[in-house]
Amino acid sequence: MMNQPSQTPNPEKIKQTASRLRDICTMFDAQILILDELIAQVEAENRNHPLNYTKKMKGKALLNKKMQ
Repeated sequence: MMNQPSQTPNPEKIKQTASRLRDICTMFDAQILILDELIAQVEAENRNHPLNYTKKMKGKALLNKKMQ
């Protein structure tokens, strides 16, 4: 068995593939930014939720009591 010589890829096909990959990466980057913003909003809502505020205040009060 002899190895067949490798063929040089078509330069136009390479350009098309690279262009599609750049477009896909740009779309992914945009989606990641949107998800990052949504995560930040959810985290802010969680921080400001009344139950979390109450827990934080109770924890601070307990810590201050133990420190005295």
